[in-house]
Amino acid sequence: MKKMNYQNVKGTQDYLPESESIRRNIRRTLEDVFVQYGCQPLETPILNYTELLASKYGGGAEILEEMYTLTDRGERDLALRYDLTIPFAKVAAMNPTLKMPFKRYEIGKVFRDGPIKTGRFREFTQCDVDIVGVDSQIAEAELMTMALDAFDKLGLKVKIQFNNRKLLTGVLELFGVEAAKINKVVLILDKLEKVGVDAVIGELDKQGLSGASIRSIKQFLTDGNNTSFGYFETLFAPNEQIKQGLQELKELKSYVDYLDINEQCEFNPFLARGLDIYTGTVYEVFLADQSITSSIGSGGRYDNAIGGLMGADETFSTVGISFGLDVIYTAMSASGASRKPGKEIDYYIIPLGTQKEALLVAKHLRNKGYKAEVEMGNKKISKALERANKEKIRNVIIIGENEVKNNQFKVKNMLLGEEIIEPFPFL
Repeated sequence: MKKMNYQNVKGTQDYLPESESIRRNIRRTLEDVFVQYGCQPLETPILNYTELLASKYGGGAEILEEMYTLTDRGERDLALRYDLTIPFAKVAAMNPTLKMPFKRYEIGKVFRDGPIKTGRFREFTQCDVDIVGVDSQIAEAELMTMALDAFDKLGLKVKIQFNNRKLLTGVLELFGVEAAKINKVVLILDKLEKVGVDAVIGELDKQGLSGASIRSIKQFLTDGNNTSFGYFETLFAPNEQIKQGLQELKELKSYVDYLDINEQCEFNPFLARGLDIYTGTVYEVFLADQSITSSIGSGGRYDNAIGGLMGADETFSTVGISFGLDVIYTAMSASGASRKPGKEIDYYIIPLGTQKEALLVAKHLRNKGYKAEVEMGNKKISKALERANKEKIRNVIIIGENEVKNNQFKVKNMLLGEEIIEPFPFL
């Protein structure tokens, strides 16, 4: 008989209890912050029609190449969701009576058949928040503040970079880049911090841009003043896209300054986000120490998706942010922020030939709201106490024949070394 291959599928992994406990704590922390900001829970299906996920309002060509597709028994074309954004836009499109503004959060698995690197897998968990029905940059400011709060509670120091797609698109239009090539050029500019100016210019040259366009872009990339809003107002004869982008950026910056988070939030004129979906503000969250160079959170405004899925010309002001649970776990493990938690039980009950009575005591404690575990491995007292110390279990109960005979049991506090006597519970 052929031996079965027990390896995990490439890009997936198991999380044993020690690791999964930390991941659950991250998830709970994020969820608590989301709820604190007035967000409502939502769950969407992992399985979707390919047509929905491949919509032009979806993730764009690069993500579609990584989409897992399949057919069901009815030969319908289906796909596994690659993010939580388009399934959410679908929900909003299907439920026009939702009360606006609508703030939702969702935590769930997504799938991409893409490159694997530190903190990046093919099956991973995203934690998303989206706000529909707010035109003002107050929505972006709220989500950026929420991100800083969440990472502070997780013990990670982060920086948020922000930009506006209208500004970047307007600049490229001004430089004579053809409309059909702007999205591709934006994706290339997004790589600037990773590959440097020369590599970016080399890639742009392969796109067939004119010499004048490439020279203008290179000057833009290397100008020392390009991180000030005034640079865009004075250097160019601003077109409508640049004007709108600057106006939105100034509004967002006014919130950032007023909330005193400007040291953690910086304007990056080349930040683009790789998705075609974005229409305005974009932002990415990075670790301050750069121990992981890729972002650990990102998002932006995508006003065309919901109306587009409804087949309507109407736009719905929508802005979101997404956190990668797996990359956050990797970052916390590397930084030491994810210290091993103690055993999450209040009472550890050790029976000495008194299994039934031990279960009765456990039932009694659980009915009172405590977490209780009965030792079922017939360990000797010394080994059981050794386990309790190792797993930092606070309270240990030993039940032998004498305890049953006297209708009482002792609770030993392992941290203080104190003992108290409790009466034996009866059904």
